[in-house]
Amino acid sequence: MRATEELIRERLAALKPVAVDLRDESAQHAGHAGAASGGGHWQLTIVSEAFRGKNAVARHRMIYEALGDLMKRDIHALKIEAFAPEQS
Repeated sequence: MRATEELIRERLAALKPVAVDLRDESAQHAGHAGAASGGGHWQLTIVSEAFRGKNAVARHRMIYEALGDLMKRDIHALKIEAFAPEQS
């Protein structure tokens, strides 16, 4: 999953985060249908000025847009906590 982690981090850079905590939780989901298809399970906490004034749905959409096709093949599940700097 190291290559996937690097791709995720590279794509999230478009949001100019001031902090990113990305954790691969795939091992906790072994045997799960998503794990069988090769998609990983990830937990993301991200802080970015880009999220200022945006609600949670808008923030998640921004992240999904940044990740693009990774959401269709490399990421089966993504738990997101997205904050503006004053919220972290």
